[in-house]
Amino acid sequence: MSGPVLAIELAEAVSRASIRRVRDLLVRSSARFEEKRFGEYDVSIHAEALGITATRSVDGRRPMLVSVMGPGMGDEAVFEAEHADEVDREPLIGFSPTHAVDVIAFCNSPVDHVVTALLTAAVMDVIGSVANAELRADQRPVVAGLPGIVATTPDPWPAVYGSAEFLRSWVQQPGFRLLK
Repeated sequence: MSGPVLAIELAEAVSRASIRRVRDLLVRSSARFEEKRFGEYDVSIHAEALGITATRSVDGRRPMLVSVMGPGMGDEAVFEAEHADEVDREPLIGFSPTHAVDVIAFCNSPVDHVVTALLTAAVMDVIGSVANAELRADQRPVVAGLPGIVATTPDPWPAVYGSAEFLRSWVQQPGFRLLK
């Protein structure tokens, strides 16, 4: 079963040096690390490396995929498909994304939602930019007052764009769960 996904929207391609720093972060935080291509990593994250101590798995390892995508990076078709139906984000976040980093959990337990958010925040600490998180309608009031929000979108697809600080604040909220 596929788990939650967060996207880091980028105004330009990530530098090779920044991707190497992301790679180093993932190597340090992982029990298993596989580089599928430069900028795409299949990992088994130690939840404890992100400060998470309560996990349901025996060893705290969570399977994840971290993928830089966009023109010249790989997964161009995926990037285009993910952004095809979205509203113009330039008025919302100050730029139209040209690239993205997807952080994808391969499991869907509550800890996988927390790991996805905190791993995304850690990657953002390296590369910056804003995370795009889809919301359920009932989550809008929960996130409304949190620090680090850049923008929110209404229906038909409620979403929040926020900083690493926002993600770290959101995971502290009771019942935290990503939409997808």
